Formats: sequence, structure tokens, C-alpha cells
Amino acid sequence: MRRWTRAMLNTLKVFLLFTGCTILFYYAIVWFNQEYQQLHRYDEPSGSAVKVNADNSLETEKYSWRDRIFLFYLNGE
Repeated sequence: MRRWTRAMLNTLKVFLLFTGCTILFYYAIVWFNQEYQQLHRYDEPSGSAVKVNADNSLETEKYSWRDRIFLFYLNGE
């Protein structure tokens, strides 16, 4: 009987520890989400930012589709 009680007590401790860590993790995720919701991702950048999605039509014409697929597989992008 004593062994059964000790096993149940240890099981309860593990359950409470797991539940506490899960609740802590949940509220940490909620907190991070609220922090990043206030961040304006699409604001115009300040400083000496460079536009990334510029039109590179002249640059793409000098590569054939085979060269481009080879570079794609080579770089893993």
C-alpha cells in the first residue's frame, strides 16, 4: 500500500511539473506574439537601406534555364 501511495505521489508531481511548464510555455508564446504584433513590419526602412526586389531582367537574360536550375540546386535555394 505504501509503494502504491508513493508511486501515485510521484506521478502527481510529474503531472504538476509538466502542467506548470506547459502553462509557462503557453504564456511565453502569447507574450512573444503580443510583442511582435506591435512591430510594424512593412514600414519604410530608415537609413541607407537598399531595395532588394529590384528588376533584374537584364541579369536574368544572360543565364539559360539550365544554368539557373543548376545554380538553384547548387546553392540549395
